[in-house]
Amino acid sequence: MKKHFQPLILSMLFLFTMPIQAQLVKGPRGYEDFKIGVAGFTYRKYNLEETLAFLKSMEVKYLSIKDWWLPLDSDKEKMDAFKAKCKEYDVNPYILGPIYMKSEAEVDRAFAYAERYGSKMFIGVPNYELIDYVIKKVAQTGIKVAIHTHGPDGAPFPNIQKVAEMVKDPSLGVGCCMDLGHSVRMGEDIVKDIKQYKDWIYDIHIKDESAASKEGQTWEMGRGVMDFVPIIKVLREINYQGVVSLEFEKNGDNPHPGVAESIGYLRGICDATK
Repeated sequence: MKKHFQPLILSMLFLFTMPIQAQLVKGPRGYEDFKIGVAGFTYRKYNLEETLAFLKSMEVKYLSIKDWWLPLDSDKEKMDAFKAKCKEYDVNPYILGPIYMKSEAEVDRAFAYAERYGSKMFIGVPNYELIDYVIKKVAQTGIKVAIHTHGPDGAPFPNIQKVAEMVKDPSLGVGCCMDLGHSVRMGEDIVKDIKQYKDWIYDIHIKDESAASKEGQTWEMGRGVMDFVPIIKVLREINYQGVVSLEFEKNGDNPHPGVAESIGYLRGICDATK
């Protein structure tokens, strides 16, 4: 009986010792072509250390900074301590804002804040009548402003077209933090806009939406209405060098599951379109 089973046992041993012919990743990951981050508003109900721990768990390296973590009157000592805490978690607090500016005094405060921080750019939302003053401050300080777009909700600068219309010249240092979710809520052709306004794009907020209308709400990436394949392809085409930050507005009390799902989906799309 033992002799009868010997050939079977030997063949099984042979199978277990054969080299594995798995489908393994070759070369760099597609998502390594982009700096993937998270917009600070996502974790609006969490303190800095909790937020940094969440980002570290996903190996996300970039975070935009809202003023509830670093108030606008923070001195340099507090800012240095803030940066040191981010460094502990291997997170780059790469940009400040959005900072809303409704007077010249608030514009001055925003630029002074960015200057103390040592930043060469911040995300801002000035009132329309302040745009010439903002351009003047950029010329004086060398600090650029990325105007955040807000879609059809009535805030200043609904889209990148409005930024270009009012600033007129992309060399003036006032560009756009283009919110792609709000773009789809405006019913716009995002790929066409990215190509046409590539010189204006300083920063990107990315998210999915439940509908391509004003009623659309943030959704986990891959579950909503947006097709991200052509968006990632066109960002490669224009050689976009800025950060692509997920802004996940849904479920402020517990955004992390949706954030992790969305970051994973974004990385997957980047890999698949490499």
